[in-house]
Amino acid sequence: MTRRRVLVLGSTGSIGTQTLEVLAAHRERFEVVGLSAGTDGDRLAEQADAFGVTRVALGDRRAAKELVAARPDLEVLDGPEGVVALAGDTAGLCVNGITGAIGLEPTLAALHAGTPVALANKESLIVGGDLVVRAAEAAGGRDSHLIPVDSEHSALLQCLRGGRRDEVARFVLTASGGPFRGWTRDQLQRATPEQALAHPTWKMGPVITINSASLMNKGLELIEAHLLFDCPWDRLDVVVHPQSIVHSLVEFIDGSSLAQLSPPDMRLPIQVALSWPDRLPEAFAPCDWTRAQELTFEPVDRRNFRALDLAAEAGRRRGTFPAVLNAANEVAVDAFLEGATGFLAIADVVEATLEAWDATGPGLPSDLEDVLTADHWARAHAADLLAASEGRT
Repeated sequence: MTRRRVLVLGSTGSIGTQTLEVLAAHRERFEVVGLSAGTDGDRLAEQADAFGVTRVALGDRRAAKELVAARPDLEVLDGPEGVVALAGDTAGLCVNGITGAIGLEPTLAALHAGTPVALANKESLIVGGDLVVRAAEAAGGRDSHLIPVDSEHSALLQCLRGGRRDEVARFVLTASGGPFRGWTRDQLQRATPEQALAHPTWKMGPVITINSASLMNKGLELIEAHLLFDCPWDRLDVVVHPQSIVHSLVEFIDGSSLAQLSPPDMRLPIQVALSWPDRLPEAFAPCDWTRAQELTFEPVDRRNFRALDLAAEAGRRRGTFPAVLNAANEVAVDAFLEGATGFLAIADVVEATLEAWDATGPGLPSDLEDVLTADHWARAHAADLLAASEGRT
C-alpha cells in the first residue's frame, strides 16, 4: 500500500495534535512529510522526531532561530513565508490547522501546488472565500480539493452520500448553544471570560470557544457551508442541539432528513478528512447506543446572540465583508478575553465595523492584497471603537 504524504500546519495546536494522534494510529496508511507551528519550537521538534520529519516551519522567527541552533539536523523554514513555502511542498494532503487569518495564504499555496486541503482553518474561507474557491476549482475541483474538518461540515459531506445535490432542500447545522444557552440579556451583560471559556461539550482553543459562546462560530460555519457546498443562502439553517451528538443534517426534497451522529470528538471528523472518500477502521469513540440518552433540538435565540445573523448577512454580501466581520470579531474577542470589554460588546463592535466598511463602497477582491487590506482596516477600526468605548467609561 502506498502511503499518503501529509503536511500538518499548526501541528502543536488543538487540531494539529489530534491530527497527529490519528496519523499515529494509522502509520501504515500515512507518511507525515512536513510540520509547522507558530512559536512552540520544542514541541514541534518532538513531533518531528516522533514521525521522522526533517522539514519543519516556525512562524515566529526568534523561535525558529533557537530551533536551528538546538537542532541542526532539522531543516527549519522561518517566518510566515516559511509556513507558506512548506504548504506549497508536494504532498498528497495538506491539513491546515492554523488558527486565524494567517492560515489563508498557506491554504492558497497548497491549492496552487495542486494539493488537496483538509481545512480546519475556517478563516481561509471566511477571509478569502472567493480566492480559495477559485484556487480549488483551478486545482481540480471544489469537492476534491477542499475537504472540511469542522464536525458540522464533515457531517454534511457524509450525509450528502445519501442523495444527489439537486435533491437537497436544506442544510441544517447544529449548534451546542455554548455555555450561555438560555441566558438572559442581563446575565450576558455580566458574563466573564472564565464563564465563556467553560464550553459544555467541546474542548477547543480560546478564540473558537468564545465564538461558540456568542454563536459567531456558527455564523462563520454558515459562510463556510455556502462556499464548500455551493449552497444558496435560503437553504441554510441552524438549530440548537445541546448534546453535540448530531453534527448536522441534510433535508431532502421528499421530506426525508439524514443526520450524522458521533460523540463530540474532533478526531472523528479529522479521520474522515484524512481518508476521504474512504473510511478508516477503529473509530476512537463511537456512540454507546446501549445507554439511555436524549437528543433535543431548539430554535436559536437570535435576539441575544446577534453574531449569527451578522455573520450570515456578511456572507450573503460576500466580497470582503466576511473578512471585515472576522477581523473585527477577533479584535473584539481578544479585548473581551483581556477584560477590556463586555461579552455583548463583541457583536456591537462587529456590527459597527461592518457598517463603516459598507460606507466605503468596497468591491469584490481581485487578489490576496485586497483581502488583507480589508482585514487590516477592520482590525484598526475595531480597535479604535474599543478604545473610544473604554475612554467613555
